Parts: sequence; C-alpha cells; structure tokens
Amino acid sequence: MAARGHGRYRAVIFAAMFAGYTLYYFNRKTFSFVMPAVMAEVPLGKDELGLITSSQSAAYAISKFVSGVLSDRASARWLFSSGLLMVGLVNVVFSWSSTVTAFAGLWFLNGLAQGLGWPPCGKVLRKWFEPSQFGTWWSVLSTSMNLAGGLGPIVAALASQNYDWRVTLSCSGFICVVVSFVCLVLIKNEPSDVGLPNIDQGAKKGKKGSSSDNSTLTELLLSPYLWVLSTGYLVVFGVKTCCTDWGQLFLIQERGQSMLVGSSYMSALEIGGLVGSIAAGYLSDRAVARVGLSSYGNPRHTLLLSMMAGMCMSMFLFRVTVTSESPKLWILTLGAVFGFSSYGPIALFGVIANESAPANLCGTSHAIVALMANVGGFLAGLPFSTIAKKYSWATAFWVAEITCTGSTVAFFLLRNIRTKMGRIPRKAD
Repeated sequence: MAARGHGRYRAVIFAAMFAGYTLYYFNRKTFSFVMPAVMAEVPLGKDELGLITSSQSAAYAISKFVSGVLSDRASARWLFSSGLLMVGLVNVVFSWSSTVTAFAGLWFLNGLAQGLGWPPCGKVLRKWFEPSQFGTWWSVLSTSMNLAGGLGPIVAALASQNYDWRVTLSCSGFICVVVSFVCLVLIKNEPSDVGLPNIDQGAKKGKKGSSSDNSTLTELLLSPYLWVLSTGYLVVFGVKTCCTDWGQLFLIQERGQSMLVGSSYMSALEIGGLVGSIAAGYLSDRAVARVGLSSYGNPRHTLLLSMMAGMCMSMFLFRVTVTSESPKLWILTLGAVFGFSSYGPIALFGVIANESAPANLCGTSHAIVALMANVGGFLAGLPFSTIAKKYSWATAFWVAEITCTGSTVAFFLLRNIRTKMGRIPRKAD
C-alpha cells in the first residue's frame, strides 16, 4: 500500500515539476524568441542586446548557487513555486517596458528568479526516488529544457503572427503565475509530509549509514571528491559550450560548409544530447541497482568515463576529418555523437554530486559543481574565441580536445577514491 501511495504522489509531483520547469526555461528564453519583434519597435544595437542577455546570465549563475545552498535549509516546494511566480511577474512587467535600462534590469531579475528552479527539483527527486531510480528521473526532468528550447521558437513565431510581442510575454508570464500556485499545491518536499515513510537513501550497509547526514559545510568542502567532480564538470560543460556556441562558425568559416549544414549540425547535436541525457540516467541507474552505492568509487563512473572518451573521439574526428567535401550525413553523425557523449556526462555530474553528498548538504554540493560548470561556460566564451582569433578555430578546438582528454584520463585515475562526501565515520564499512 505504501509503495502504491509513493507511486501516485511521485507521478503527480514529477508532472508538476516537469511542467513548471518547462515554463521556467521557456520564460528564460522569451526575450530571445521575440527579439526580432522587439528590435522592430525599440531601437537596440548589439551592445544593448549583449547587456540585456548578459545581465540575465550573470544573475542566473549567482542565483543558482545561492538557491542550491538555500534548498538545504528551506522548503524546496516554496523555493520552486516562488521562483516561478517571480519569473511570471517579471515577464509581465517586461512587456510593459520600452527602455534598455528597464529591459536589462528586469532581465537581471528574471535571471535571479530562474536560479530558484533546478536546485529544489534535485532535492525533491532525491527525497522521492530510490538511488536506483534517481538518475533516470533526473535525466527525464532535464529534457524539459530540450522541450522548451525546441518548441519555444515555434510557439513564439506562431504567436507573433497574430499577436504583438508584448501580448506573447504577458500571456507566458500569466501562465507562469497560475502554474506556480498549482506547483505549490501539488509538490511535496518528502514522503513524510503526506504520511508516507521516507525513502532510504543510505548506500551503506548497517545502521551507521546515516552518520553522514549531520555533516558540516566545512566537512563537505574538505572532501576531495567534490573538487574532482567540480573540475570534471567544468571541463565537460566548457567543452560542450565550445561546440554549441562555435561549432557552426568553425564549419562555415574554416571548413567551407553552408549555413544550412551549420544549423543542421546544431540540431543533430541537440537531438543526440536529448537521447544521451536519458540514456545516461537510465543505464547508470541499472548499474546502481546491480551493485549499489558505496563509499569508494561509483557504479556510474564507467558510463561517465565512456561518454567522456566519446566526447574526445568525436571532437578529434570533427576537427580532423571534416572538409568542404565532407558528406552532410557524416557531419550530422559527428554532431549527434558529440551531443550524446556530452549531455550524458552533464546529467551524470549533477546526479553524482547530489547523491554522493550528505542528505543535509546535497543542494549545496550540486550548487558548487554547477557554479564550476558556469566557470567552464565562461571560459568557452571570450577566452576560447580569443584563441581562435589569434590562431584559428581548428587550434581552439584542439585546445578543447586536449583539455577534455586530460580531464578524462585524470578522472579515470581517480575513479576509485572515496566518493562519499562529508564526515568520515570512525568505523569504516
């Protein structure tokens, strides 16, 4: 009976978070979706557009870190719902504005509200799903971003045919406001909130498995594995961003491919990424179900390392084999393979950071590794393009390829270190 109760609540909670986070992501990109219409009405140059988008990116990086820490100390459902409410209200007010200052300020607030979305989701998933299911549902939930990113431009384009951009933003914001209250009602922090037994998260055997639940922040920060994960995530996310942001230009400017091939490469990469995210979660969960979690090593490491190796190989082939005469199918295949191999590890790093941390600090753990990923994303911007400007795109991608290979080798050598973060019990298992 308890299992049936858990299943019913899981379905409702997961559906609410999926719908809510789809709206989070859609309303993170609404300005990009309606940008042509906005520029037709309000004179905006490249500098102004950069200011508006950068203000959101900076606020999002800060807010996501703070939200991760807060999710260990505050109600996850309230954080998630409050953020969605703020996102909706900001979009509505944005639709009333007409100056660059107002646009930048409001989009900064949008970024702050956006950071309240994902960390509470990770907290709720860990509370409601067994370790052998956690990775799968984490990965499936992350596809809400692919859904919003894929359908968003189409929805915005259809809306722009019949309505003004201000109406589009107002409507999307209003929907967020309504759904935020629905999420507040439907999402529950943990099974005990509805009278059900909490899920046993302990990978340890025996009664001392919960000793790490009272770990301090200092003990978490002193865990070497936290920084191994953070460094790996920084490299993987940075290299992925290099290919998504600059791969199209590499194909067009240095390999003589058309804009159609460049955009098709990006689509293939995203499709491969969608499949890779789900596959990484599902297959690694099967490994966890088979051998369980322990204090040293992690059954997800094998798949993680295999996918990181796939990133290195597909980048090498992309840099070396693609020419102006290369078949389109080969280029699309490389894009799909790289997407599969890069989005999988991105999902796994988040899962491992969450499940390897003490229960009272799992949000903080994920916040730290996610912050390092944002550093990788920054390095994939101006520093990467500077290398390309001084040398070539091929040289810049070679640097990214070598960095990814070095990180993969280092992670392989450290794969069996102590992975249980936080306080070390007096008696080993």
